[in-house]
This record gives sequence, structure tokens and C-alpha cells, in this order.
Amino acid sequence: MPRPPVVALVVFGLSAFVGPPCRAQWSVQESGTKARLRGLSVVDHEVAWATGAKGTVIVTTDGGTTWRARPVPGAGDLDFRDVHAVDDRSAYLLSIGEGDKSRIYKTNDGGGTWVLQHTNRDPKGFLDAIAFWDPEHSLALGDPVEGRYTILTTDDGGLTWTKGNAEGMPPALTNEGAFAASGTCLVTEGGKNAWFGTGGGKTARVFRSVDRGRTWTVHETPLRAATPTSGIFSLAFRDSDHGVVVGGTYDQANRGGRVAATTKDGGKSWTLADGPEPGGFRSAVAFVERGNHARLVAVGPSGSDISGDDGRIWKPLGTMGFHAVSFRGTNAGWAVGEDGRIAKYTGR
Repeated sequence: MPRPPVVALVVFGLSAFVGPPCRAQWSVQESGTKARLRGLSVVDHEVAWATGAKGTVIVTTDGGTTWRARPVPGAGDLDFRDVHAVDDRSAYLLSIGEGDKSRIYKTNDGGGTWVLQHTNRDPKGFLDAIAFWDPEHSLALGDPVEGRYTILTTDDGGLTWTKGNAEGMPPALTNEGAFAASGTCLVTEGGKNAWFGTGGGKTARVFRSVDRGRTWTVHETPLRAATPTSGIFSLAFRDSDHGVVVGGTYDQANRGGRVAATTKDGGKSWTLADGPEPGGFRSAVAFVERGNHARLVAVGPSGSDISGDDGRIWKPLGTMGFHAVSFRGTNAGWAVGEDGRIAKYTGR
């Protein structure tokens, strides 16, 4: 892949939000690829990693002025739906697919070389996402096999991955699964908390663990469900109690209603947004700022939305479509989507 030229910026999207005055916008950058991008991890204002179809892995260390390809040898047919970046040198990748297409890779030299850490050997298995508490402790989520979701955990930075005990996982519903749309159907918080969202079953549910994925409880949400293409696609938590889920129906991108809900009790109960909701199906959500008036951004193929009150009320941020969004620290964030689309967030 050729080295991308210096970025040409196109600015779009403008929104106010509930709370202190804010102007937010997206600035489009040149990614150097036309691949569909669905994985994204932001380290700070300068460093971010993005991944996607056809084995695509790109990284910036200069705030997006340039994005450089960091391909995994022999992985050109893999779909990297999730990436977790520790810094500009270390990152983990997760590819999806049935059987041995589901893999986990790691680099410690900025993508110059990659180590294959895990390959799924179960022909019925399908990994969806990976999430970290810290560089050593992580878990990965897989779709149900024999009626239970698969959880892999590591306590040594991925040198070994251990499959969780099925007895600690509540049974899946008929036709239920996780959506590997943006790598954010699974999230972690603090030192031990984790959640993942589901769809495809009769209800959209959130699974919750407080012991690093060893045991789980499950809780229903009011998000749209009951079809194979509807449910929860993304979660975000700003602390152990306050969180947001977004989703909808992915083959009805402009259909709003029952696409966002919030919790104040760690995911035990969920309430639909009590003001205007996001404008349609949303595949990813992330906190821009945390605190008493936490700011969030949600993205999907029909546009993006912003909330300034923990997800209760949403306002449009723009009509440019994205698949994933990620922030680290105040206002340090990007979004990615179709045809190699990358945009950096700016706001105050």
C-alpha cells in the first residue's frame, strides 16, 4: 500500500449539545486505503490505529497527517474488526470469521512484525471483539457454541489465552449472538468489570461480569430486537455504574426509535433515551468527556450524533456515515467507515 499523502481536510458536521456550549465537527483525513474500516483504537491526539477488511491495518503517529500501512504477513484475506492500541509500538488485532479465521495478533514494534497469539480451532467458533483492563489483562468474546457465549481471558499480555468455564455463563437465547460491527460490543472498565451486548434474539440483552469474565449475569434492555439484524451493537461505560448502549437494525440504517438506552446501576436496568434519540441505526458509541455532564458520540452508516448529558438527549452531528468511533482523553478521537474513510474529531 502506498504511503498516504499529506492529509487534505474536509470539515463537516456542526452541533450544539445539552450542557455547556460546544461546537463539534469531523475533519476528513486521507487514509491511503479503500478498504472498509471497522476497528479503531485511539491512544492520544497523535496516535491511533485503524483496521478492517482485506487484512488492513493502518496507524498514525502525527495526528492523522499521515496514515501508514502495517500489514500482517499472510493475513490479506482476514477481516480485522477490532484493534486495541497500548501505544505507538504495541497493539493487538482481532480478526473475525468461522473457525481459524478468528485470530488474535500482537505487535511490539509499531506493526513492523506481528505475532499470532491465538487461533480459534473450533469450527463452530466465531470471535467478535477484544477488550482490555490493562496491557496484561484482557478478554475476548465469541458467539455462542452449544448454547453459551465463548469467553477467552489472558493475564499475561496474550501469551496464553484460557477459555472460560461454561457454567459461569448464562445460556444464550435462540438465534442470539453478538454483532462484530465495530469491536465495541464488548467493553471493560476499572480493574474487573466487563459487559457485552447481544441481538438477534427476542430481546436485546447485556451480559455483565464483575470478576474479569469468570462469571456473568444477564439483563434485558428496551432496544429494538426480535430480528436477526437488530439488537445492541455497541456499549460504553464511564464508570462502574453509568453506561450507554446503541444499536437498532443494521439493514435499516435510517430507522430510528429504540436505538439508545442508558443505565445508572452498572447494567442491571436500562432506560430508553428520554429526549431525541440518535437519527438511525448506530454501530458504535464512545465517551468524549467524562464527569457529571458526560459527552458522547454515536456513529452509524447514516450519520453521527452527540449527547452532552450521559446519553439522555441526542442531537445530530453530521450525515457522513461511519462504522466505528474511539476517544482517549478529552476530545482526542477519530471515526472510520466505508472506502477507507477516516475523520478526526474536533470540539470544545
